[in-house]
Amino acid sequence: MKEYKLFVQRIGLVGITNILISLSSLILLPILTKNLTIQDYGVWAQFIATVAFIPLLVNLGLPYSMVRFLPVKTDKNEIKEEFYSITFLILFVSLIASVLIFVFSKQIAAVLFNGNTLVAQLLAIIALLTATNASFLNFFRTFQQMKLYSIITLLQTYSMVFLVSFLVLSGFGVEIAISGYFAAQIIIFFIVLGLVISQIGFKIPEFKNIREYLSFGLPTVPSNLSSWIVELSDRYVIGIILGITFVGYYTPAFTLGSIIAMFLSPFAFILPPLLSSCYDQKRMDEVGNYMQYSLKYFVLIALPSVVGISLLSKPLLEIITTSIIADNSYFVTPFIALGAFLFGIYGIVSQTLVLEKKTKIIGFMWIFAATIKIVINILLVSIFGIIAAAITTLIAYAFTLILTLFYSRKYIKFKFEYLFAFKSIIASIVMSALILFMDPVTINEILITILISAVVYMLFLFISKGISRKEIDFFKKLIKN
Repeated sequence: MKEYKLFVQRIGLVGITNILISLSSLILLPILTKNLTIQDYGVWAQFIATVAFIPLLVNLGLPYSMVRFLPVKTDKNEIKEEFYSITFLILFVSLIASVLIFVFSKQIAAVLFNGNTLVAQLLAIIALLTATNASFLNFFRTFQQMKLYSIITLLQTYSMVFLVSFLVLSGFGVEIAISGYFAAQIIIFFIVLGLVISQIGFKIPEFKNIREYLSFGLPTVPSNLSSWIVELSDRYVIGIILGITFVGYYTPAFTLGSIIAMFLSPFAFILPPLLSSCYDQKRMDEVGNYMQYSLKYFVLIALPSVVGISLLSKPLLEIITTSIIADNSYFVTPFIALGAFLFGIYGIVSQTLVLEKKTKIIGFMWIFAATIKIVINILLVSIFGIIAAAITTLIAYAFTLILTLFYSRKYIKFKFEYLFAFKSIIASIVMSALILFMDPVTINEILITILISAVVYMLFLFISKGISRKEIDFFKKLIKN
């Protein structure tokens, strides 16, 4: 019980952190959309999508190797050698990528940033920083230093929010706003560098085990890139086919729907090193239990959230953006929210394939899903507009989840509570009827509706015994401690 208590505490800590991080995008959204032109906001959206893409390419899958192999290491010199081997290699590849981006900044700007060369040049520098920072932050994740990781991640996020908001509200354009993003990355770089050195010191690595780590990590690169294509390539296709203005319409609705993914974040963060430790020590019952509880708790929170965000998408978008953006994109949110829910289930179930080192299967699945999505988007976005991009996102996630469920059952079996899922669906339907009846418009009405709906949902589950008294008592004790 002590292990599960620690597990839930960590889930709660990282969950709160990721909720705050997800809310940061909603904090920035009205500031950017109400103070930048729709074209400049489209450039910002393309920049953020590209910043998310580059580390997936240059890290060579090595962060996965770090959380897979380092948690069981106890010798400080061994940890130091292997951590710096990974980090230095990522730094070297990132430097090459940054130089290439800078050299071809004009061409990149013409395709992605509405001809804004300065944004492309800033991207070259920021790409180097983000990849390096991610490697250092991954150190704290690997060794389960949750509090420290949460504090640094929040500092990174909200220093960026503060600087970008201050600059935009001061009347500056998208280029200076991106400079604020750069300044936040610089601050975090020196903080994480100092903290890691204080714990393990510094060492020029000999790259002793790097071949083994690359062998494990490199097969995950295609899946990571393909996952990004499924999630964010819409903006590129929309920008090229429909123009940067439609990227400005699509992104806020996408951002609102993808909030559902924040409920996966604590599980995605905690499960890999935790499951790896249990798996390597042959504690398979614990692996199955962690998977079972993770799925149940994710569905418990995420499913009603999909329903709520979908039904409230238009009034929410009118409040946090503009009526023009809301009218042109509210119908996107339900598809993205449901897709994010399916992706959350995938994110938990796929851990079985990672444990079995079947990363090639994951890679092939995502490559196939990404290929399907790009082809369908190119064919349909010009005809049906941005809703086609949202629907293809949902299809891609559904396809990947189905294949993951098929393959994962061959390796590690765990129980899924189908009865609980059915009760959660019924409770969500009851909740949706209440939302439609209340039909909120203002921010106060929306907040009251969300509160009442959440109470009704949880009450229904409690009455139907979807949540047991034992679980409620467990969480009460957890909060008291």
